[in-house]
Amino acid sequence: MNGDRMRAPFRRPPRRGYLCGPTPRYRLLERRVAKDTLTITDNRTGKQYEVPIADGTIKAADLKQIKVADDDFGLMSYDPAYLNTASCRSAITFIDGDKGILRYRGYPIDQVAEKASFLETAYLLFEGELPTRAQLDKWESDVRYHTYVHTNVIKFMEGFRYDAHPMGMLLGAVGALSTFYPDAKDIEDPHNRYLQRIRLIAKLPTIAAFAFRHSRGLPYVFPRNELSYIGNFVNMTFEIGGKHEPNPVLQRALEILLILHADHEQNCSTSAVRSVGSSQVDPFSAVSAGIAALYGPLHGGANEAVLRMLDEIGDKSQIPAFIARVKSGAGERLMGFGHRVYKSYDPRAKLIKKVAYDVFEQTGLNPKLEIALELERIALEDEYFMKRKLYPNVDFYSGLIYQAMGYPTEYFTVLFALGRLPGWISQWEEMLRDKEQKIARPRQIYTGHDERDFVPMAMRG
Repeated sequence: MNGDRMRAPFRRPPRRGYLCGPTPRYRLLERRVAKDTLTITDNRTGKQYEVPIADGTIKAADLKQIKVADDDFGLMSYDPAYLNTASCRSAITFIDGDKGILRYRGYPIDQVAEKASFLETAYLLFEGELPTRAQLDKWESDVRYHTYVHTNVIKFMEGFRYDAHPMGMLLGAVGALSTFYPDAKDIEDPHNRYLQRIRLIAKLPTIAAFAFRHSRGLPYVFPRNELSYIGNFVNMTFEIGGKHEPNPVLQRALEILLILHADHEQNCSTSAVRSVGSSQVDPFSAVSAGIAALYGPLHGGANEAVLRMLDEIGDKSQIPAFIARVKSGAGERLMGFGHRVYKSYDPRAKLIKKVAYDVFEQTGLNPKLEIALELERIALEDEYFMKRKLYPNVDFYSGLIYQAMGYPTEYFTVLFALGRLPGWISQWEEMLRDKEQKIARPRQIYTGHDERDFVPMAMRG
């Protein structure tokens, strides 16, 4: 581009953010700048750049053109923990944290949780639309057909220590499934992906139930495919001597909890599934990465922390003193309140609170519930928490419900994984079909030494 053209009046601005030379101030008023662009002035060089804006974002790669020298790599954005970076486009889940909105494929979470089954919700996340009766019948039939696991999987699980954490067992067993189904590596074939989707949805409850039984020294209970998806899982978990009396209220409560956990945008575990999946590994390995991320206490262990907090409080009369310690910064934390995304009441928490009442009508009132309710009431009326937009999240009541159903605290995260599985698979498949996606490879800011010579052992101080 020559200098005469650069000085031509009313020149159309570049379309993709290419370099614009420094422009006199009076010329800025004349330039026809595209509306959906961001004009950046680099004060180091005085140069201006126009970067396209699409969907409220700019592409980080468009910043690379901003340089101080020809051999400069270009400007990068620095965003630890991806606090303000979109890593993908997704049509699966919509969240508006300020307004407390959560939707699966456009459907409000309260409608899905109240009206759909878990497998119906999984179909919605996978396919983008609610199934017809015929589609749902086929989907449920396909899942039932694959609930059994290979005998060698059982031997594999028997190799864990008697006191192995059930989440660690789940992690190892799901990763091992990739060796049982080498055809899962054919990720380009949509029919093959559908088969692996079924295998994961069908077999994870079986493996999860085996992990529960293993930790109690109980014999494994095999699937009974005449039962519903949730009923089968509960039976494999709690059957003793060939008998288990199903409680439809508790089973429906568990189903609602799993639906509420089914997907939640680009959280830590979902991001892990996408990142590992971007290497084009099989879905069992990608999902095992999600399980590993969920294993961490900052992600999947929050409801356990709520129960420990309620145990430490011990009685409603101790709540004011506990609140005072939280506000003073004396090391106490109000667990189950606040969320990275939600700056208002977590919409899932409202539904779970209702489920809690339904469950305790069946199991009897848990004394911790009274403490939790009073703690919530006091916190929601306290300006300290209101100012910081700390509201109950999904974990505040879920642990109480799981405990009332008979699940130990170390098993809560396994239940979380069962619920989150449809979201992980949906996000993995969406990532594979996205032509913009490549293998994940974040940049870094190097803070180490400049080049230096190796020091022989004899000369090291």
